[in-house]
Amino acid sequence: MTLLTLVRHGQTDWNLEGRIQGSTDIPLNDTGRAQARDAASQLSGLRFDHVYASPLTRAQETASIIAEQLGLPAPVLTNGMREHEFGEAEGLLWEQYKERYPGSRDDIPGAETVQQLTTRALDSLARIDRAARRRSAPRSESVLVCTHGGVIRALLEHTSGGALPAPGERIANGSVYTFAMDGGGLRLHDAVPA
Repeated sequence: MTLLTLVRHGQTDWNLEGRIQGSTDIPLNDTGRAQARDAASQLSGLRFDHVYASPLTRAQETASIIAEQLGLPAPVLTNGMREHEFGEAEGLLWEQYKERYPGSRDDIPGAETVQQLTTRALDSLARIDRAARRRSAPRSESVLVCTHGGVIRALLEHTSGGALPAPGERIANGSVYTFAMDGGGLRLHDAVPA
């Protein structure tokens, strides 16, 4: 079994403004860096064998801050954990997005569907799990993955059959969710909102 601790990246200026980032590469702001340090403190008593991160700067920097504080190696980048691609909606304020695209997220021109995002993220976690099991069998590994709110939301929906997150619930910057994977699929282990 591999424990996969997913951390949402710290705040960016676009988060603060209420803008849709998607695959747009926006760096952390000072609050986001403080949230990354807070997440590291929250995780300080746990063992991690490896650190992975989305290739987007905000997730990479969050992972690097946490890894440095916990004395872990630099994060390995994994493209499958990048944020939901919102196509034409990227850069819009959430209010503009709701007005312009009142239907499903799947209807946005150039956007990735929720199912595509979920499949991509699950494939990435399965590769991380297989690598962990090859390295550590029969011992289980614990892996830290810094990613994005859309990815965590999709994985929560997948593992809970749509029961989580609750309607209107926000995946907070710096929040921590632990999943377990054992070759038979992904399941939610624990959630600690920021």
